Amino acid sequence: MNKYKYHIVFITIIIIVFFFSFSGQIKEVIIPAKEGLIDLSELNLDDEVTRLDGQWEFYWNQLLSHVDVKEAHSIDYIEIPGSWNSHSANKEKSAYGYASFRLEFIANENSKLGLKVPRMFTAYKLWVNGQLLTSAGEVGKSLETSAPKYLPQVVLFESKQGVNEILIHVSNYHYPSGGMSESIYLGHEKQIVKLRELTLARELVLFTSLTCVGLYHLAIYGFRKEDTSSLYFGLLCTFIGARTLLVGERFFVYLFPRFNWELDYKLQTLAFYFTVALIITFFRSLYPNYFKVRMVKISHIIALIFGGLVVLTPAGIFLQFNFIYQVWAVIAVIYGAIILIKVGVNKEGGSRFIILGALSLLIGSVNDILYHSVLMKEEGNIVLKALITRGNLSSVGQLVFAFVLSLILSKRFTDALEHEEFLTSKLTKINTNLDQLVIQRTKDLEESNKRLSMLSFKDPLSGLWNRRKYDETIAAEWNRCLRYQKPLSLLILDIDYFKELNDFYGHMVGDECIIKVGQVLKGSLRRSSDMVARYGGEEFIVILPETVKEEAICIGETLKEEIASLKIPHEKSPISDWLTVSVGASSVIPDKSSSYEDLFVLADKALYQAKDGGRNQLVYLSE
Repeated sequence: MNKYKYHIVFITIIIIVFFFSFSGQIKEVIIPAKEGLIDLSELNLDDEVTRLDGQWEFYWNQLLSHVDVKEAHSIDYIEIPGSWNSHSANKEKSAYGYASFRLEFIANENSKLGLKVPRMFTAYKLWVNGQLLTSAGEVGKSLETSAPKYLPQVVLFESKQGVNEILIHVSNYHYPSGGMSESIYLGHEKQIVKLRELTLARELVLFTSLTCVGLYHLAIYGFRKEDTSSLYFGLLCTFIGARTLLVGERFFVYLFPRFNWELDYKLQTLAFYFTVALIITFFRSLYPNYFKVRMVKISHIIALIFGGLVVLTPAGIFLQFNFIYQVWAVIAVIYGAIILIKVGVNKEGGSRFIILGALSLLIGSVNDILYHSVLMKEEGNIVLKALITRGNLSSVGQLVFAFVLSLILSKRFTDALEHEEFLTSKLTKINTNLDQLVIQRTKDLEESNKRLSMLSFKDPLSGLWNRRKYDETIAAEWNRCLRYQKPLSLLILDIDYFKELNDFYGHMVGDECIIKVGQVLKGSLRRSSDMVARYGGEEFIVILPETVKEEAICIGETLKEEIASLKIPHEKSPISDWLTVSVGASSVIPDKSSSYEDLFVLADKALYQAKDGGRNQLVYLSE
């Protein structure tokens, strides 16, 4: 079910948005005007509105009053909505000029009516039954005497039973197309106001929605700079949303009525130019393997060139080149469509959403094109009239497209977050295991170091401490006894005639003798502070902390007797049939004028005296 839930949500959005966009809350009736007259006597204007499309009276390069038009000898007609550029009366086929437009309509009774007046190109004044009701800009007969302004308005008036007159003066010296290119709506004042409010509300919803979506994705980019697709999409929605206020009902102009027309048009044109470049850049960020960098650079260069033209030249100049950019926009759209089809064929992530979103934008755009086309006029297709009841749906398509892309980016962001959480969890587990492994390895290493340290202090043959350990221990004990003024004794034992034993019995027997003597020495010492070490060869040394002379001599004699009691055969010994040892002993209370080396020297001298005195005896020497 999960694989379809996003499709269901998306399709629901499409249906809801387009249902409310296409649904006509105000009934609209089309009765085309013929030769400047439209008969509305059969129309119930309390419940219906009509577009004042069709043939209007047209007076080129004339600004006539309602009295003057009645006395005019020649009357031309022009199809409204439409431009005067190609009208037969406009022999120069120029967009620049001025004209009067007149239409009469027949009402069946006096009624409070309203007109929803769109923008006109590019300044106008409007009279109904000889009364000036509204204007926008300054209507003039030259560039110097005119001023442009786009200002869609609603004007209310009271019609009379019978023939009513609408007279409009229009001048244009700023835009490449002049005249009345959009429809005027007529209906009861309540219906017209409602139509205006509904249209404005829809545009404000579009503006708010697109702006919120844009700011949301810009915020995402602020938190996650590597996600450039959020940046481009945020800018895209913001540009489209801002442009919504500058077109259609032009709510921005209502908020700032003195806002410069030229600057207004520059802003909406720049928004259009940069939107095309942003769309290509955005798709490149989504599908870098499909959208080429060269195309992105080309779109940027073209946007900058045309954007610079907009900034540096007036509307009358840069709008002359607008068609070229529109052709480029079509090429860019075709390129994007082809690439997106490839993306869809390869089933890349989000491709179906992209295609459906682009389809909604296409439907809205096609609707607007048909809505303003000749097919919707009197001789138009009846089926199209039934299906297409309103224009300006391309902006709705843009909103749907924005929501679709927002859905894709949100899905990508969610997937990235879930992947990041997965990696974080995995990394946490790895780190935990690594910590445990490090702890175990550290423990093992410490134990290994202890064993190595122990081995470095142990004699490998006898298992006793070695000379290195002796040197470390005697220094520590000397300092301790020096601090507390305690006696320190030292015994040095040497196996008698050990060389002869080795030569006669062999080294293996000699090694066994070393081991057995070491075991006796180690086992005979009762205090933990006492230490025995193999000093080298057949010599052993015993440290006896806090041991006075008498105790040291007693311990030495005991050790000598216990070794003799082993009764290890020694046929080559001239003094005994068994293995014996000679012992040198010495005791001292340490002071700062002496050192433990002095103690060793005394014990060593005592040992040599024992050897010289016949061996198998203990000799004690003191200072």
